[in-house]
Amino acid sequence: MEDLKQRKKNLIMFPLGTVGRDMIYYLFTSCIITFVLFTRNLTNAQFGAITAIVVAARIFDALNDPIMGNIIERTRTRWGKFKPWLVIGILSTSVVVYLAFNTDLQGWSFVWFFGVIYFMYSITYTMHDISYWGMVPALSTDANARNQFASRATLFAGIGGTLASVLIPMFTVGDMAIGGSTTVAYGKIALIICIIAPLFLCFTIFGVRENREYTDAPPISFKKIWTTITGNDQLLWISLIFLLQQIGNGLIVGGIGSTYIYFDFGYEGGLFSLFSIVGMSVTAFLMIFYPAISRHIKRKKLMTILACISMVGYAMMLVAGLALPSTMLKFWVVTIGYALSNFGQYGYYLIMMISIINTVEYNEYRTGSRDEAIITSLRPFLTKMSSALIVLVTNLSYIIFGVTKYTNQISDFENECARNL
Repeated sequence: MEDLKQRKKNLIMFPLGTVGRDMIYYLFTSCIITFVLFTRNLTNAQFGAITAIVVAARIFDALNDPIMGNIIERTRTRWGKFKPWLVIGILSTSVVVYLAFNTDLQGWSFVWFFGVIYFMYSITYTMHDISYWGMVPALSTDANARNQFASRATLFAGIGGTLASVLIPMFTVGDMAIGGSTTVAYGKIALIICIIAPLFLCFTIFGVRENREYTDAPPISFKKIWTTITGNDQLLWISLIFLLQQIGNGLIVGGIGSTYIYFDFGYEGGLFSLFSIVGMSVTAFLMIFYPAISRHIKRKKLMTILACISMVGYAMMLVAGLALPSTMLKFWVVTIGYALSNFGQYGYYLIMMISIINTVEYNEYRTGSRDEAIITSLRPFLTKMSSALIVLVTNLSYIIFGVTKYTNQISDFENECARNL
């Protein structure tokens, strides 16, 4: 009875903890380049340096994930092995992200500052990200319960990310910008989100009880990381599929973001917020009902259905982008296409994430060790490796097609507004 009571409590407190985390994740990873483009006057060389920094930092971040997973596996405290890193990670991340959006530096001084900040973010965010998702296999050994934990956590992560994706563009660009300029608005929003994120994670830190029956702490070892990953053939195959899916999806939708919407439909945040609301809200259905769906539809069949839905969405965006004039009709075709593709890809992502988590027992069967944190670190590792390639292709496209020529004009305008406030 007590276990069932605690599980019900965990099902509420665990997913609530990630709402603020994903708001801060969206603010930094999705908005930092927009912030740079619209508030800094940069040469192609300087923007190229920033691109190189982002790519290098994301590769470093990806390689750091299994290392952090190994460190967490070795941690032994009265509060368990996950929660100390949740606290350290979220507090340090909040400080780093606040500093990133509250600087007046320009030119090469800003580029150097950006490099330090981006690598610091890569380190600090990994601390609580690996800890958070590493808790899932420690919350229950029941497959259906894990589906519930993973789907609910993904749902609440989506809520946090969607709130950020709707509100940040609305209040940072155009007439509704807080303080009258993008520069001031991002600074204020960063402060608010960097306070909200630790508060939400308190639900997980103080409200969740995970399994703490640990074996002796293993030494921190690259060999341990390597043997855990390469010795689990199920994990390797799932990871390969996940990596290909992340690269393909990211490259296709990478250009459908704030810059595209601003350039094609006007420099206002409202339309991009609407684009985000419609695109993300349809995934809520899947995240809520995934445990029930997974009991009635076999995983392979479900993946086929989701892939077909995504392909229809991609086709709609492609046709609209190439054939339709920049009217509201085009906007709605692109937005609905994005919603369909996002629905399919989020479902696919959820299946792959749960599949990675489920290899923990297989690893225990093969080696006698669960290694939860190391195994679950593969998901962010693969996501960040794919994102490094996506950023490289996207930012090089900006340079090749002269996007910075237009964004520099916007930056001059925004900075002038900020100076006159």
